[in-house]
Amino acid sequence: FKALLRDFPSLKQIDMIDCPGTDDDEENLAIARLIRARGITTHVPDGGSVRSGGVELFLAGVERKAGASAEFAVHSWRDEDGLQPDDYAEDDPANQRYLQFYRLVGMDDTKAKAFYALTNSVPADDALFLGRSDIARYVTLN
Repeated sequence: FKALLRDFPSLKQIDMIDCPGTDDDEENLAIARLIRARGITTHVPDGGSVRSGGVELFLAGVERKAGASAEFAVHSWRDEDGLQPDDYAEDDPANQRYLQFYRLVGMDDTKAKAFYALTNSVPADDALFLGRSDIARYVTLN
């Protein structure tokens, strides 16, 4: 992603047509922070699908656009030891990094906690599909 930004320094928008997620949550959040810091808009067009860690990349956009039929799939994370969020204390850094990120992208504390709880209500091997209006309950869409 850093090479992409280097090669296309005027990048203003990422169109997320089919974004399946990640196997490396820490790197994914680092990329999301770069998206935010560079002032990049994220866009999921009609029929686009953003899943798992791709949702954090979408949320990172300074402006977020989503078509009427855009879909977002969320679920809890699982670390390299097979542990999930509920295996850690609420104030553990493993959980706090997500809450801090959600605040960074504009969610207030209540929305950040609610969105994190929603994602964690679904086991890592499953997915909850959300629509545009569901995501709009947590962040502003343009």
